Amino acid sequence: MRCIAVYGASGFGREVMPLVRGQYGGEGTEFVFVDDGAADGKSVLSFDEFLRRPQASRQIVIAIANSAVREKLAARCVKAGIESLDVKAANASILDDVVLGEGSILCGFTQMTSNIRIGRYFHANIYSYVAHDCVIGDFVTFAPGVKCNGNIHIDDHAYVGTGAILKQGTPDKPLRIGRGAVIGMGAVVTKDVAPGETVVGNPARPMPPR
Repeated sequence: MRCIAVYGASGFGREVMPLVRGQYGGEGTEFVFVDDGAADGKSVLSFDEFLRRPQASRQIVIAIANSAVREKLAARCVKAGIESLDVKAANASILDDVVLGEGSILCGFTQMTSNIRIGRYFHANIYSYVAHDCVIGDFVTFAPGVKCNGNIHIDDHAYVGTGAILKQGTPDKPLRIGRGAVIGMGAVVTKDVAPGETVVGNPARPMPPR
């Protein structure tokens, strides 16, 4: 017997759970949500309740959009000896020479093409793609419909908003998205984005101070 948990019982977690059941379902497997903020001891467990489950095997999928929280929860699971699972929708596509770190979630209609390196706990929401020769760091999040074209380097904890388009770089000058940068919804990124910077618009520009 084993118990597989989706860490996060809000909207994204509920979207991910059917993918988890479809990929890992089988006799002797129980599926639960874990969310300390919404635990009710029945349909949603706290992390400590999950650890006390009687199953011989416990595994987890971290479906938390906030990358800083995702990193903390990943460390918590490692400390507790809980294995993190990768999730890939049945209609997601991975082509040649793609390396994905642990804990990735590839939602429906996502595509990874060729010669791609992606770090730990990457989230690619529905209809997003990563094209050739891209390098993506740890705890990076793609909202729905992100178009990440070829020769782009994205550092850890970057967030790319719904419908954003990242212009293709070149082998000698890849487009660079810095650590912790935020790309706004629908932005068209044609130039490098500095670490921690938020850009919006078409073409994307730094968000003016309020």
